Amino acid sequence: MAETTIIKLSAQERDANMNPRQLRTAGLVPATVYGKGIDSKNIQICAHEFELSTRNNRDAVFELTVGKDKLKVVIQELQKNYSTNQILNIEFKLV
Repeated sequence: MAETTIIKLSAQERDANMNPRQLRTAGLVPATVYGKGIDSKNIQICAHEFELSTRNNRDAVFELTVGKDKLKVVIQELQKNYSTNQILNIEFKLV
């Protein structure tokens, strides 16, 4: 059986004053974390850091650090712009 890769990423609560287009212009990716037992959280992740950490393995388990919380999540949906290959939005689901 193959070992599951755990990738550690840091994230921040999403800035309510910025819309998703402004976040992407600033080099961030808007994302959402949801799952059983928690309220969904709107977060933002550094786009460059995410791309580097997932270059070879998108099926990994991620350990997101959001403030004091550490959440183990997997990618549920990844939206990309087909012409520019820019990540538009990520949806994470709790493991």
